Amino acid sequence: MASDWLKMWDTKFGQKEYAYGTHPNDYLKEKLETLPAGSILFPAEGEGRNAVYAAQQGWQVSAFDISEAGQQKALRLAEKKQVSIDYKLGELDKLGYQPEQFDAIALIYAHFPPTIRSGYHKLLHSYLKKGGTIIFEGFSKDHLEYKKKNPSVGGPGNLDSLFSMEELQSDFTDYEILELKKTTVELNEGDGHVGTGSVIRFFAKKK
Repeated sequence: MASDWLKMWDTKFGQKEYAYGTHPNDYLKEKLETLPAGSILFPAEGEGRNAVYAAQQGWQVSAFDISEAGQQKALRLAEKKQVSIDYKLGELDKLGYQPEQFDAIALIYAHFPPTIRSGYHKLLHSYLKKGGTIIFEGFSKDHLEYKKKNPSVGGPGNLDSLFSMEELQSDFTDYEILELKKTTVELNEGDGHVGTGSVIRFFAKKK
């Protein structure tokens, strides 16, 4: 993965404050409440706010990212909250996850570089058990207009790194779709996501 991508995240996560706060994403919290606790994977988990919350709710949590700075803050947060998470560092195809290992996968603002994103999504699909659940929230292609008006809302600045519903349906085939929609949300997640943004929400069970 490009060194400038890694440098960007290490710089963002290397600050004292948590870039996106320490509270869980609202959509993740809402959907976890509807599921029995099991094993869950958090890709591109950054500083750990969502993984730590899931662990507090009784989930067996795995997570990964490329940023060591993010990993270290996540582990400190887990220690503070007195929970345990298995947080790996590196690129997905080298981390040793197994087919049908997880009951759920939570992709919360996991904006992978466009050159690897579809391949990562297909790998993640293979790691999910049949009957397992995808929980997804990410910025839509409409989000650029919101970011131009208010840079504080965060998110990628290039169209190719943003999501469409069609792309998600293409990457995650053979699912029972429980929710798939584009909507606007008011974000208040640390200093990194503040203001109105356009997101896609996807909640589905693997057939």
